[in-house]
Amino acid sequence: MVGRAVTRFGMLFLLWTRAAGAAGDRVVVRPAETNEILVNPGMGITTFQRYNGDALNSGSTWSEEGPTEVLTPPATRPDFPDASVAYCRWFWSVLEPERGRYRWEIIDLALEQARLHHQTLAIRLMPYDPEHPLPEWYRRSGARRANEPGNENGDGEIWQPDFSDPLYLKYWGELVAAAGARYDGNPILESVDISSVGYWGEGWSRYMPDLERQKALIDIYFEAFPRAPLLMNFDEPQALAYGTTRGAGWRLDCLGDMRTSSQNPFFPPEMLDVYPQQVVRAGIGDVWRKRPVALETCWVPGYWKEQGWDVDSILDQALRWHLSTLNVKSSPIPPEWRGAFERFQKKMGYRLVLRRFEYPRAVRPAEKMQVQMWWLNAGVAPVYRDIDVAVQLRSETGSAVIPTVADPRQWLPGDSIYEDSLDVPQGLKPGSYHLRLALLDARNGKPAIRLAIEGREPDGWYDLGFIEVE
Repeated sequence: MVGRAVTRFGMLFLLWTRAAGAAGDRVVVRPAETNEILVNPGMGITTFQRYNGDALNSGSTWSEEGPTEVLTPPATRPDFPDASVAYCRWFWSVLEPERGRYRWEIIDLALEQARLHHQTLAIRLMPYDPEHPLPEWYRRSGARRANEPGNENGDGEIWQPDFSDPLYLKYWGELVAAAGARYDGNPILESVDISSVGYWGEGWSRYMPDLERQKALIDIYFEAFPRAPLLMNFDEPQALAYGTTRGAGWRLDCLGDMRTSSQNPFFPPEMLDVYPQQVVRAGIGDVWRKRPVALETCWVPGYWKEQGWDVDSILDQALRWHLSTLNVKSSPIPPEWRGAFERFQKKMGYRLVLRRFEYPRAVRPAEKMQVQMWWLNAGVAPVYRDIDVAVQLRSETGSAVIPTVADPRQWLPGDSIYEDSLDVPQGLKPGSYHLRLALLDARNGKPAIRLAIEGREPDGWYDLGFIEVE
């Protein structure tokens, strides 16, 4: 990898290779960069509790109830960014209304709807909230309750579980384990939130268990989902540090909270005071280098505008956290802020630019082809999925895909250089070939990532020029 600090050396190298190209034995391609918003896997603004093209929430409202049936599309497609990720979450009482009777048809349908809408699906299983109590069977199971009606906390009407109760770990753990057995490794499953404690499973409660119990409730996800990317919720710093140390990414759910004060000790000014400091104190500032960061808005952007909050300040902070996805709760983006959000979308996640590609004018079958690539990641995060960089030689008489060992997961923001000697297949017939390049999904070998350059063809490959096979 070559960083920005060696730009001067890079310019000298360019002068040298340009001279070599002039000699006639090498071709240097400098693709034209594009300024479009790219919809790419695992990044961007997500849909919430719905899919591409579905109706948006009105005003500043949204629902915590995940979809359980096919949604009716609106007559007119809403003005909302196309999304590669759909994010849905469901309450325990919906997914397991009776002990051991899991309504997997709900998540099965969500996965299928995401696929049909050209999206992957990020999910969360939620224990309960003030309007959606724990399953009745659980409350009658002999499990311990942490509060009493009429208590001093004023939440006596809500059945709060004792999270340190072995029955809570047992029954909640069974749901998580069963979900993992069914869905871990599903190619449409984008990520799973680690969610066990408190309202919506956000990780906070008046009745927090000790750290060892929290760790046990985190561990069940690593056991159930060894392949799926996991995201650790943000609220408890020690639990956050533990989950990310084990290999999870992280998420927070109150981006944009710019209040300057609060009378609620469980809801301080999150964005203004809590989050920036907790990233440092929990030691998670470099997690983004290996695992994704997902953010969710506090309220919705329209509410930020009503409050007079500075959208540029909010979005700039999100970029400093190296986010890959943002959930704005499928709510309208104020028209006056469209430009700010479009600029933001061009920076979040990864944005790969092939700055320069050098290759020989002619090759022979069964010999080596020396190539050199200069890549710029103009985004704020790397690619996290397994992607193959491949070169293709294609003509009317035949074609061959030549793999490389380049790993885009290593391309952090900034410049990277990749050089290799590729094997030219033995069976290629002499003639003029198109030299093409693509970033392929390692699971199916199909082009997966749009680059911020011109030259993309309908099949997802980028035509870089011609090469002669002698």
